Amino acid sequence: MTSLAGLSPSFLPGTVWLVGAGPGDPGLLTIHALNALRNADVVVHDALVDPGILSIAREGAVLEYAGKRGGQPSAAQSDICERLITLAQEGRRVVRLKGGDPFIFGRGGEEALALAGAGIPFRIVPGVSSGLASLAIHGIPATMRATNHAVILATGHRAPDQQADWAALARTGVPIVLYMAVTNLPDIVAELVEGGLPGSTSALAVHGVTTSRENVVETTLEHLPRLVEEGVIRSPAIVAVGAIATLRSAIQNHLLDYGVEAAQ
Repeated sequence: MTSLAGLSPSFLPGTVWLVGAGPGDPGLLTIHALNALRNADVVVHDALVDPGILSIAREGAVLEYAGKRGGQPSAAQSDICERLITLAQEGRRVVRLKGGDPFIFGRGGEEALALAGAGIPFRIVPGVSSGLASLAIHGIPATMRATNHAVILATGHRAPDQQADWAALARTGVPIVLYMAVTNLPDIVAELVEGGLPGSTSALAVHGVTTSRENVVETTLEHLPRLVEEGVIRSPAIVAVGAIATLRSAIQNHLLDYGVEAAQ
């Protein structure tokens, strides 16, 4: 039988692996991610990486927190990039561990550019995107022939130099999956409605997918702000808006899940 280690490339000293940790459940790690954790000298991890995943790191590995959470003190991205470069130049095997996928709202692109600019060899290890996993695990396909041939992935985090045109996105009629949107959700909803999306449009929010903290809320677009205000929907959460949000009810009675009941 082939060992798991034999299925993964060698992790060389002085290199960095940008690794997606998936949505939370260690069982959803890739083999490459698992072997990276078992061989890393240093794991530089985000806030949303589940403790169960960090516990997989080899004994003696240094765990460095570099989380970025909206509205809370966070490490500057430039400092994180410099730290990765420094660790690699010291000859360490470095894992940069991110919740979900490093290239989907994970700033993996910025780190890849910084590493390339410094001449540091690196590897990309994709992870299961939290946005798509939050839907799939609850029986909601991101695309389905009967409802949609496209889906919009968008961040609700308002960067000073980059603002989404929510009204324009609403006019596409395409389901929208929102990452990091809870803080700005009332404003986003208002702009989506202004763009023509009916308040009665189906919506679903998933907090802490695949973890013991998981909570599922099925509602409509117009009720999202109230549910945020009441603390029913809380950060971090994935929010889906559109036709796909209705599909869960058709199969949920037969779907094996993580033992979480939907909140209304």
